[in-house]
This record gives sequence, structure tokens and C-alpha cells, in this order.
Amino acid sequence: MVADSSTRPVRALLLEGIHPDAQSVLEKSGYQVESLGRALDADELAARLSDVHLLGIRSKTQVTDEVLAAAPELLAVGAFCIGTNQIDVAAAARRGVAVFNAPFSNTRSVVEIALAEIIALTRRLTEKNASLHAGVWDKSAAGAHEVRGRRLGIVGYGNIGTQLSVLAENLGMSVYFFDTADKLALGNARRCGSLDELLSEVDVVTLHVDGRPGNSGMFGADEFARMRPGSLFLNLSRGFVVDHKALRDNITSGHLAGAAVDVFPSEPKGRGDAFTSDLQGLPNVILTPHIGGSTEEAQQDIGQFVAGKFRDFIDDGATSMSVNLPQLDLGSRPGARRLVHVHRNVPGVLAKINGLLGESHVNVEGQLLGTRNEVGYVITDIGSGDTDAVLAGLAAMPETVRLRVLS
Repeated sequence: MVADSSTRPVRALLLEGIHPDAQSVLEKSGYQVESLGRALDADELAARLSDVHLLGIRSKTQVTDEVLAAAPELLAVGAFCIGTNQIDVAAAARRGVAVFNAPFSNTRSVVEIALAEIIALTRRLTEKNASLHAGVWDKSAAGAHEVRGRRLGIVGYGNIGTQLSVLAENLGMSVYFFDTADKLALGNARRCGSLDELLSEVDVVTLHVDGRPGNSGMFGADEFARMRPGSLFLNLSRGFVVDHKALRDNITSGHLAGAAVDVFPSEPKGRGDAFTSDLQGLPNVILTPHIGGSTEEAQQDIGQFVAGKFRDFIDDGATSMSVNLPQLDLGSRPGARRLVHVHRNVPGVLAKINGLLGESHVNVEGQLLGTRNEVGYVITDIGSGDTDAVLAGLAAMPETVRLRVLS
């Protein structure tokens, strides 16, 4: 597929109530933007994408290979959140569609809600609040504790886990962590060699793992049984990693003193939709509707960040922080014409590209090549010459997935 920058305007579709700053960034770049406050199912999404170049989603919209097949003009998908497991990123790469996300923008918001819930559960604030609303004055220190001196176990020591580790230590907690990758401990945090080791040591367990399929069902009856009696459990990562029935059983039996859950195996698509969970009705369980990163500050930062990645990709071909294409940024060269070429990652493609340029007496003023799994990506700035012949030759190459021409 060959596309020229003269085919403007670029059309963008933003779903699920993405922050208005994203629309502002894109509109300032001259793009046409449609914004919806809800997710779309596969059929409706496919029907809307026939002439869309940029798609912005959050966690509910599923971008499958079938959806991508119905979007021949689509150039990039932006996950305005941390996770990208709702997108078939490999299928997108095979079609030359870049995928971007916001891995850092809502880190602080998730950390703050985790700390707030740890304090609330440790002080039994949820139960005291419910008692007063029911007209019962229960002034007692029984079962209420300070977080200072308590042991926090963090499962998943990434961006969120590490920042939580630092702030929890500042509150006087002792921090233990477990991660399948080799991670450097911050401050006085102690690395555990296994999940079992962590569960046996700590008073509070909080999950901050990613959405890879291998994490499905990672925390169930066996793991809850290995937690210390009277400990607390939090999940602000992915709903499918926890067996909620097993969690309820351990809460009602008294083995666990409380829990806080922000993510669920099945979640409603829109605000106001009906919701059910095995954990409803338990006074010492905090349930929140997937709002760990939903602060105005975080959503604004995410909107600006991902929209900026869209703009840089469309205008300059930059793929910095793309999750599925090689990460390249050639920088701008005034007066040069830029060719952006996505191809199958096989030997000899760069030689073919430069051969076509040489045959047409087109000078290369700057060039970057990167490869990632099945896909190669080349950005080439060129001078004057027979560019029509070059474009025809590049489009005809059997390895070509997508070719764009930028002014």
C-alpha cells in the first residue's frame, strides 16, 4: 500500500472517553477527530474503520486481526492506558500498523490508590464507615493498625511496583517483592526468590503484573492459602489473574482480613452498566470500577502522550516507544522528502531500496533501518530525482507491507 501525505486530512477515531487534550493535540496537527465516550464491539468497530487512519482506545475495545482486516487505511492504534493485551499487536505489525501505549503516565495514580487502600484496610475504615452509615457507633481500636512497621509484598516490580516500593518505605513499611525478571531492588526492598517465599513473609500482598496470557489465573486458592492469616490482598493489575471465588472464600472464612480489587475478569463496557461480582456485599472489601489510573492528571498526561506519538508517527514516521514496530526516529530534515517503508523482515530489502534509489539517481540524505520480529522498518530522506520510478519500484517489491511518502 502506498500513501502520500497529500491525502490529508488524517482521520482519527477516539473511543472510551479519552481525555479531550488528545483531540486538541490531533486537531492542532490538522487531523479530523471523532470522539466517543464508549467502547465498540467488533462489528461496530469494523464498520467505522473503513476510512480511519488513527484509532485511540482504552481497555475495553478489542482490536483483533479481523478488525484490522476491515481497516485498510489504518496507520496506528493507540492504547490510552498501560496495557496492550486488548490489541493483536503482532497482526497489526504484519499490516504495518504501529501500536503505541502510555506505560508511565498513570503510574503515580495507581500507586496512590494502592497506598490509600492499604491504609484504609489496615485501619478498618471501610467497616467503621459502614457501621456509622447504619447508625452504629463502634469506637474501638480492635483490629486497627498503623501501616508503619508492616510488611508489604509487591508482586510485579515494574514501573508501578517500584514507585510503590519507594513510597511505602517512606511510610515506614518493610517492602518485599517478587518478579519473574531480574529487577534491581530500590531502597531497602528485599527480593524474594519465589512467590511462595513472599506470601509467607508479608502482611499485605498487592499485584502489579502485566496482561500476558501466562498470568491468567496466577493467583487462586493455593496462593491465598499460603498467605499469612489476617493479611490483606490487593489487585490493581488485571482481572483475569485472580480467582475471585477463592478470594471470597478466604475473606468470609476470616483467613484474610480484607481486600481491595479494581479489576475484574468481566467488566461492563460503559459507565452506568450493570455489574456483578462474587465480592459484592463484603464489608471489608473495597471494590472500585477499574479506576486505578483514572485521575484527571493521569488521563490528561495519557491523552497528550499518546496523541503526541500519533502526530510524530504520521508527520515524521517516528516510532519511538512503539510496542510492535522497530523504534526509529530520524529527526527532521528541512527540504528533504521522506519515505517510510514497512516490509517483511527478510535479507536484502535495504539493498533493494537503495538500488532503486541509485538507478533513479535519487540521493539518500539520511536513512535508518530497524527490524523487530517479522517486520522491518526503513526511514529514508531523499533529494531530487525520479521519485515516481522509485515509488513504483518500492510498491512492487514483494516484501513491501506499507509505503508512505511524507513531505
